[in-house]
Amino acid sequence: MKIIEMKNGKKQYGKGEAAVFALDGTDLSVESGKLYVILGPSGSGKSTLLNMLGGLDRMDSGTLMVGGKDLTVMNSKQLMEYRREDVGFVFQFYNLIPDLTVEENVKVVEEISSEPLDINEVLPALGIEEYRYRFPKELSGGQQQRVAIARAMIKNPKILLCDELTGALDTRSSRHVLRFIEKVNKQYGTTIIIITHNEIIAGMADNIIRIKDGKIASNVENQHKLTADELEL
Repeated sequence: MKIIEMKNGKKQYGKGEAAVFALDGTDLSVESGKLYVILGPSGSGKSTLLNMLGGLDRMDSGTLMVGGKDLTVMNSKQLMEYRREDVGFVFQFYNLIPDLTVEENVKVVEEISSEPLDINEVLPALGIEEYRYRFPKELSGGQQQRVAIARAMIKNPKILLCDELTGALDTRSSRHVLRFIEKVNKQYGTTIIIITHNEIIAGMADNIIRIKDGKIASNVENQHKLTADELEL
């Protein structure tokens, strides 16, 4: 079942000769419950596409259906509710609140969600139960990223959007984080979209999407899917 359907999506920044088409007639189809990796060079439109899917920005034209909802006709309040209930975000830099513990960082999101998961299930699932009462500065980069994933997952989102998930991590931490992303996908059936420059990460995707000059160049099923542990990071 399709959870995302974008047709002829366009987004322009600037005008005249300075105009840049971050999305240029983009068509995208994503099936529910799968893990997707979007690859593309800097300036290809990856981040713009993620912002549209997350309801952080609006297309200039085109249609975008996510989970049966038409994002193009939503007002600001409706988009806020969509971001709160339907989508989880994990960014390269963890954006944790430094004066809050791991538990408190996750509970901030839990308390504003209508159907949150049980924090006592999520923390162990992501291997961070033992860090529950620590502050971000007491954690490694990989541990902080897992807290960021827990915070995104606690709201029980339909879609998890990950922007350069492992860009700031070393190889060991990257593998740990990808292993837990894999677990989230399998355990909760969450549709996951990762944008990255790292071709190797595409090995663990169900589908590999390539974007170039604001257009989807390809969206193909991965015939040789690997586990996170099998990736040659």
